[in-house]
Amino acid sequence: MTDPITQAEELRIQLVRDLTEQGYLPDQHWRKAFEAVPRHVFVPGFYLRSEDQPTDPAGVPVWEPVTERTDPERWLSAAYSDQTLITQFDGQEPDWTNPEVRHGGVFSSSATLPSLVATMWDDAQIADGHRVLEIGTGTGYSTAVLCERVGSDNVVSVDVDGDRLAQAHRALSECGYTPSLVESDGLFGWRPGAPFDRVVAACSMRHIPQTLLNQTRAGGKILATLSGWLGGNARVLLTVDEHGHGVGPLLAGTISFMSARLHAPPRFGDPRQWARMVEDAPTRSAVLAPERISGANLESFFPHFLAQCAVPHAQSVLLEESTLLVDVTSGSVALVEPSKDDGWQVRQAGPVRLWDQIESALESYNRAGRPAQESFRVRADDTGQWVEHPEMPSFDLARSLGQRIATVRRPGARSEAGSPNGTRDD
Repeated sequence: MTDPITQAEELRIQLVRDLTEQGYLPDQHWRKAFEAVPRHVFVPGFYLRSEDQPTDPAGVPVWEPVTERTDPERWLSAAYSDQTLITQFDGQEPDWTNPEVRHGGVFSSSATLPSLVATMWDDAQIADGHRVLEIGTGTGYSTAVLCERVGSDNVVSVDVDGDRLAQAHRALSECGYTPSLVESDGLFGWRPGAPFDRVVAACSMRHIPQTLLNQTRAGGKILATLSGWLGGNARVLLTVDEHGHGVGPLLAGTISFMSARLHAPPRFGDPRQWARMVEDAPTRSAVLAPERISGANLESFFPHFLAQCAVPHAQSVLLEESTLLVDVTSGSVALVEPSKDDGWQVRQAGPVRLWDQIESALESYNRAGRPAQESFRVRADDTGQWVEHPEMPSFDLARSLGQRIATVRRPGARSEAGSPNGTRDD
């Protein structure tokens, strides 16, 4: 029987070999970093879907805790598989000495799948000597890979969750890595460690906080995922100039991250009560089927993001065969439901015609020939933050703030105005 240490080394070598063959590790420096970091040390416990009972009688997913003690073979095999491992639900740290089966819940922390970690670090264009701010330490696995690449002294990693950070610290220390770990709100960066050559967010944001732009060295880059309350995602790589402005393209692919906690959608109560607001509203035929922005396919991924840009305060929920959109900030509602002619119809109420806005945005996208997402760019300057394409109207990301984004002086010129502290996020 192979001893666990040897088995872990063999599985790690195989994982790196698979990632390399699949094109995720084209750079030999990153390949060596992945070869050096034992992932199992960073995931002493996680949840996997139950193999015997994937859902309970109510249709709620059943999640089984997996640890070295409860199921050593499944634990080690999953640790070196290319999959995301859920480590926390609803912001509550499990007791891994006596873990319990979970029925449903909202993911609040995870070990990112290795191929995504590789993609993230490669896309950030990190080189020797770069000082890097990582937002979202999580288990610390990606932090360890980064330390292996650029050295612990060049790494600052922040996370809102003190329990997660403590676990990451233990694992990093066990492996000999000593980055600066900070329990802090990642949306505000980490001013004492600035300026950074690279800022990389392992969580998604509704916009790029000006604080992060200010803390990035002129010529440095910010890699972040833009997301929102509708659930759309798109990644951007911004290059920052000496004025704290940034511009850069959206990146190809269908990658998504959990939302930063301050940017997560608010709860809006019973959707059926919101649906009653459109009971007496006029009905019109819907040009767009709901699947255009919510289908589980590649064709829906980027239109979903554009729809979100059009209605940044909207959330969606299924009501039987209908799709309900709710905007809690304006009190606007849209209900898209099947029509008698096998098409779709929509009823809307409130000051914002949510479905009209989405259809207008996607009609512009169609007229432009459905351009690739990497032909769009994000611009952040004194006028706000914009998603732009030369053949389409621009989307103003500043609307997600409820106010215009103000540019703050960069560190080194004067102290930052209104630099918050104590606010939590990841």
